[in-house]
Amino acid sequence: MTKSFRMNSAFRQWAGSLAVVACCLSPVPNAFAQSENVVRMSVAADIGALPGVELDQALRDSLPASVRDSGTLRVATAAFTPPISFYGPNNTEIVGIAADLATAFGVMFGVDVEMIDLAMDSATIPAIKSGRFDMAIAGTNDTVERQQQIDFLDYMYDGKTIMVQQGNPLKIGEMKDLCGKTVAVGVGTLQEKIAMSLSGRCQEAINILSIPKQPDVIVAVRSGRADATINGYATSVYTTENQIQNGRGLEAIQEVREAVGYVGMVFSKQNSAMRDASQRALQKLIDSGGYKAIMEKWGLAPLVVEQAKINDAGSLPLDY
Repeated sequence: MTKSFRMNSAFRQWAGSLAVVACCLSPVPNAFAQSENVVRMSVAADIGALPGVELDQALRDSLPASVRDSGTLRVATAAFTPPISFYGPNNTEIVGIAADLATAFGVMFGVDVEMIDLAMDSATIPAIKSGRFDMAIAGTNDTVERQQQIDFLDYMYDGKTIMVQQGNPLKIGEMKDLCGKTVAVGVGTLQEKIAMSLSGRCQEAINILSIPKQPDVIVAVRSGRADATINGYATSVYTTENQIQNGRGLEAIQEVREAVGYVGMVFSKQNSAMRDASQRALQKLIDSGGYKAIMEKWGLAPLVVEQAKINDAGSLPLDY
């Protein structure tokens, strides 16, 4: 209970402090399905100068042989969750905390990094299970249920809030106000599960619109097709402060901070060497201060973790 209270207080201090910062990436030809975009990362000056971001031979030696031999770390993402992972102003650069952590890892491991945008959050876990990628860094929530399929390296806290049209015409103030409303959520997301659980407790059920791509979820609210969406707190505040995408403005109900838990990097259970090397790299970044600097760059300082833990969702039971 104490941890939850501290986080809520930090959220209040943090709301409205986010700013757009882009790093330098260059696109490479798409080698996979047309829905995927492959981006070869280059190390931005601010990331390369951070403490702890330097070649660590012991970390390199701990990598899976496949990564060392190829010289490339392949990182899946879903680039629609600002400020975690999204496209910069020119729509060819993937920016955000995921991109910064990936490029920092590349320097520390002594390998090149490719980020592959899978376009849908629901594609991340199947892609990692298939072994097509070495890891994923996106806005993926660590849950005990998901740990049965994959492993998580928990790299930040987050919670869930509600997004509505600007001005909040339906005066939605808390989760129970979604009863009887039309709520858009991403297919296969924790938000979808929360909406279903909440609807089961409503006197008038929620009309749940499950939509494959998160940008289309946001469009549904902007256009009035949906009354609201349940979304990550960090993404919701960033999106509404910067009004990303065109159309009617959005508003985050910042007083709503529920289902506080972890966002984690994702690994195949058959790739424990990659998971463990990444845990050591993240802990080195935490200890050196480089991790905190990345979080502060994106206005996420209140969401920092103090230790790089694996599959720690059970310590933060989701309140939904």
